[in-house]
Amino acid sequence: MLLLSLILITLSVTILICAFLPGLSEFRPQPKIQNFGQMPDFFGKKKKQEGNDFIKGLALFNRPLIGGEMRLRLVRDLSIAQLNMTPEEFMLIKEIMIVVLLVFVPGFFPGDMLIFAVLMSVAFGYFAPEFWLKGKIKKVKEDFVRYLPDTVDLLGLCVNAGLDFMMALKWVSEKSSPNVVVNEMNSLLQEISVGKPRREALRDAARKYELADLSTFSRTLIQADKMGTSVSEALNILSEDMRQARYRRGEAMALKAPIKLLVPLLFCIFPVVGILVGGPIFLDFMTNNPMKKMGM
Repeated sequence: MLLLSLILITLSVTILICAFLPGLSEFRPQPKIQNFGQMPDFFGKKKKQEGNDFIKGLALFNRPLIGGEMRLRLVRDLSIAQLNMTPEEFMLIKEIMIVVLLVFVPGFFPGDMLIFAVLMSVAFGYFAPEFWLKGKIKKVKEDFVRYLPDTVDLLGLCVNAGLDFMMALKWVSEKSSPNVVVNEMNSLLQEISVGKPRREALRDAARKYELADLSTFSRTLIQADKMGTSVSEALNILSEDMRQARYRRGEAMALKAPIKLLVPLLFCIFPVVGILVGGPIFLDFMTNNPMKKMGM
């Protein structure tokens, strides 16, 4: 029982750490290369569609359970995480995880701790997907901040080459490799194409992610549109400011590194050094004790 509790605690801590760790990969948008040598897999798509329909049918039973502020929060979080999933399907994932834990976990506990095992399974099954979703949102926001300066550079190059802003946005979204910024640009283009004003679409994107860089980007374009100033000059200045901000963030992370290294240094390296240095001295003292020679 103690071993199982330790395993569950370790698994919970691991999920928490994985949920809040930032993404480490570096990526720059590049032109896409289309692959014309593959045949479409119609049978695989059909099976996948049938599976999706079955999952959506099960998720419909969760519609009465999700409403009001909870639905708005889940819709917003799933949209930021760029997950093709409804709030009902996300709740279905929680329910499946709770059922699986209730089937396997209580069998390892004695009868007097059955209530504790059930409560722990329900809590872990409910909150683990929430932690995963928050970690996904955090990674998306970090990737957005990382990729946005490069995307603004491409937009500035297109505008300087003679395209207007909308054509430049379309070219960058079509020719660049998929990333979080390009996906958001595609959503922005779709909203504008169905009749949403460009200023309102930019404001909504800034409110959606609540990022300082994206807010500055949206505010700069809105002001350039209102005042009639050059969009290319605004994009060039904005790109330079974003690169300087990213350089300052890198410097801040580098300054935090020595402090973060103190924990493994104190608990992993110093004890080993102490054993290597003090171990032979201690063994020599135990074998050749000078106190015994002095008759004490």
